Amino acid sequence: MSGIRRAAVLGSPIAHSLSPVLHRAAYAELGLDDWSYDRFEVDEAALPGFIEGLDASWAGLSLTMPLKRAIIPLLDEVSATAASVEAVNTVVFTEDGRRIGDNTDIPGMVAALRERGVDKVESAAVLGAGATASSALAALAVVCAGPVTAYVRSPERAAEMRGWGERLGVDVMTADWADGAAALSAPLVIATTPAGATDAFTGSVPEAPGILFDVLYEPWPTRLAAAWSAPGGAVVGGLDLLVHQALLQVEQMTGRIPAPLAAMRQAGEAALAAR
Repeated sequence: MSGIRRAAVLGSPIAHSLSPVLHRAAYAELGLDDWSYDRFEVDEAALPGFIEGLDASWAGLSLTMPLKRAIIPLLDEVSATAASVEAVNTVVFTEDGRRIGDNTDIPGMVAALRERGVDKVESAAVLGAGATASSALAALAVVCAGPVTAYVRSPERAAEMRGWGERLGVDVMTADWADGAAALSAPLVIATTPAGATDAFTGSVPEAPGILFDVLYEPWPTRLAAAWSAPGGAVVGGLDLLVHQALLQVEQMTGRIPAPLAAMRQAGEAALAAR
C-alpha cells in the first residue's frame, strides 16, 4: 500500500511511553517519510470502538497495559507466542484488513539477553509474578536449561507462576518474596517488579554476581542494578527490552528488515536523559 501509513501505541496511562521516540527514529533511519507513529490514551472500555474506527491507512499498533489481553477477542489471528502467555503487544493490519496479534516482548527479552552473550543458563530466578513475569518465563523456556525459582508475595501468585511454568514447559519452583535476597545468587536474575520493590535486596548482591535483567527503564539505574554493576555484574536493562521488542514491531509493521537497532537505542537513551 502506498501513501500515508499510520501506527501508534495504545494504553492507559500512555503519556510516558517511549514507543513513539523509538518507532519514529526507525522511520527516519529507514527513510519512511510518509509513516507516522502516535500515542493514544485508550482503556479496555474504549478499545473496541477505537479499533473499529481505524481506516486502511493503519499499518499496526503497539499495546501496553491494560490492553494486552483485552485486544485478543478483537483479532482475527494470534501468534503461538502471544497465545502462550495470553498477551498481545503488537497488532499488524494486513492489506485485506485482517488483524494479526503477536507478542514481541518474549523474543525481545531473548534478543536483549543474547546481545549480552547470554545464550543458555543452567538455572534462573524471577522476582515478581505479574504479566511481565509470565513473559519472562516464556523467554526462560528458550535460554534456561534447568529450574526457575519465582519469588512471589502470595500463595495465589505462586500457584499462577507454577501454572505458567507447566504451560510453557519451564520447571518452576516458588519461594516467598521475603526470601528474595536468595534469588541474587542465581546465574540469571530477572526482576519484573515496579520501581522500588527490589531496593531491600541491594545489600545482598553477591561478590561475583551473575546476570541481572531488570525490566525497568525509569528511573535508571534502579538501586538493584547499580548495586549489581558495582562489583562488575552484567546488567540488562528495561531500555534494552524496550528497544528489542520495538525493533521487532517495526519490522513486522513496515516489512523492512533489519530495523535500525543502533538508531532506536540512541533515540531512547537521549529521550530518557532529557526527562
